[in-house]
Amino acid sequence: MKVSSRRPPSKPLSRSTARNSALINQLATPGLGSLLAGRYLAGIGQLLLALAGFGMVVGWFGIVLLQLYSDLQGQAQPKPMGWMGAAGALTFAASWLWALVTTFSILKEAREKDQDPNVPPHLPPV
Repeated sequence: MKVSSRRPPSKPLSRSTARNSALINQLATPGLGSLLAGRYLAGIGQLLLALAGFGMVVGWFGIVLLQLYSDLQGQAQPKPMGWMGAAGALTFAASWLWALVTTFSILKEAREKDQDPNVPPHLPPV
């Protein structure tokens, strides 16, 4: 992984932030969790890829609905647009897989930080 896409050393990644980033990356929107964890380059790339894939799927669905409506009106001129939906789904899946790799990296970094003996434990205020 590139050093430029890692979190700056001044802000250590906590276990709860890593967990929340993983959940957002995998269950909500690919890229948002990466941005939350400080992986800005990867997060922006994942988010743009996910939005592009989602846009293609929505565009394909709109075209299918318009073709269905014109078929009901008797003005059917079917155009094969299945490639657009498939390309959008593959693009979104690629962004999700990229987010999965980043999620594993984020969780590994948080686990290593917790095992580092040089970091003092967090003590609650008295």
